[in-house]
Formats: sequence, C-alpha cells, structure tokens
Amino acid sequence: QVQLVESGGGSAQAGGSLRLSCVYSGYTGDCLAWFRQAPGKEREGVAAVRRSGGTRYAGSVTGRVDISRDSAESTVYLEMNSLKLEDTAMYYCAESLYMRSCTLSAADYEYWGQGTQVTVSS
Repeated sequence: QVQLVESGGGSAQAGGSLRLSCVYSGYTGDCLAWFRQAPGKEREGVAAVRRSGGTRYAGSVTGRVDISRDSAESTVYLEMNSLKLEDTAMYYCAESLYMRSCTLSAADYEYWGQGTQVTVSS
C-alpha cells in the first residue's frame, strides 16, 4: 500500500524560505511530485521528479524552487526560496506508479498525501 506523509509546512515571510518533506512508503513508482491548492483555486502542479533524478517545474516557480528525491531515505523534498504571497496554499505530495513522463497534471497521479499548509505573509 502506498502512503505519502508530508511535513515542513508553516508560516514564512515573503522573501523567506521553507523546505517541505514527503516520506513515501509502499511500492514506489517512477514519478513523485508536489502540487498545491489555494482556496477557491484548482490544484496545480509545482514540481515533479523522476527516479532517475530528472525534474520538471511549473513556470510560476522556476528559479525559486528545487525538488529532490532521496531514495535511501524514501523522501522527496521541495525547497522553496524567495517566497511570495501567492505561494500560500496547501501543498500535496503525489505519486504515480505507472507514469514515465512525470507530468504536472493532477489527473496523472494515483496517490496523494494529506497535505501541509504553507502561509506566506508580508
């Protein structure tokens, strides 16, 4: 059974940094990703990482965010820098057991964590 458990969310000031962690267990697929959802908005992909280490980023976070995967620790990280007010959202870790292209489309991921809240203030 696949389980994803996020941590590391919290409050930060604009311009600051946060690092989110997601511990995954069970059968591990090729693609792990971070998504976020702000109140009243659709869930959007932030970043994805392949087992091989290849990454994909949303245009809105490119240059400010780094996704990494530590297979030995069964953990995927999302390092967020230069935080903006619009980064405020619930952040979710997601995994696909079958996909190879590691998209940023929520519909392509089968398993989800419960989420961790990120709040950025001025």
